[in-house]
Amino acid sequence: MSRDARPSARPSRGAARPSRGGARLSRGESAAAELIAVAEAAAPGDRLGSKEELRARCAVSVGTFNEALRIAQSRGVVLVRPGPGGGVFAAAQSPMVRLGNSVLALDGDQTTVAEAIRIRDALDALLIEDALWHASPADIAEMREILAEMATAGERLDGIRFVQANWSLHARIAAVSPNPMLRSLYVNLLDQIESHTLAVLPYGTEPIPAYLAERHALHAAIIDAIEDRDRDRALSLAADHNTSNPPDTPSASAKSRSPGLH
Repeated sequence: MSRDARPSARPSRGAARPSRGGARLSRGESAAAELIAVAEAAAPGDRLGSKEELRARCAVSVGTFNEALRIAQSRGVVLVRPGPGGGVFAAAQSPMVRLGNSVLALDGDQTTVAEAIRIRDALDALLIEDALWHASPADIAEMREILAEMATAGERLDGIRFVQANWSLHARIAAVSPNPMLRSLYVNLLDQIESHTLAVLPYGTEPIPAYLAERHALHAAIIDAIEDRDRDRALSLAADHNTSNPPDTPSASAKSRSPGLH
């Protein structure tokens, strides 16, 4: 390491926790917890070591270490830099804002993102209504293809790719609307949120695999309801999807951090 890891005043940003009911962590999650502890004992920007050095420290296989590294990266705790002088580094703490059952780690523009999320949530019901009326079998098929991308990312514990696919799904639903002003506004809001987002983290203590599976299942149920033209169910699921903070209470704080993803 470039400097000895030292205690930090930063709040805990993603320590792995046992799942509900006390289930044991996987080897990847346990190694991720060790990586996160090392990063949180260091100052932002400290070099924690090479991948091989950290893998040896965690005493796990290459595959397990790569899984652990993906988890730590998705929680915004570490950065990987390639090339000479590269390696694994402690990430700087980012401001955060609540997005439904997720927390976004941002690049600094917290207020703009919080406002974009509030407006986006308000538009979701309108887009669901339009999709119920106008989604064709081809539209539904494309939505299911994006759902499959979300599932693959979830299986790989790739939170960043998961949320990118998630937002692609939202954009695809918006594309069904016959209202060009609504489509444009919604996609611009998604772009605004995505452009300032560094990581997407579960809100609460749920382990990442279960969290990603839950978010995928919710989005799959929304698409099922749209295909079945089940308005009540579709709008109820959309309300569950947008369980946001009150607009005047964006979270920028000591929340422990971990695509999902919303």
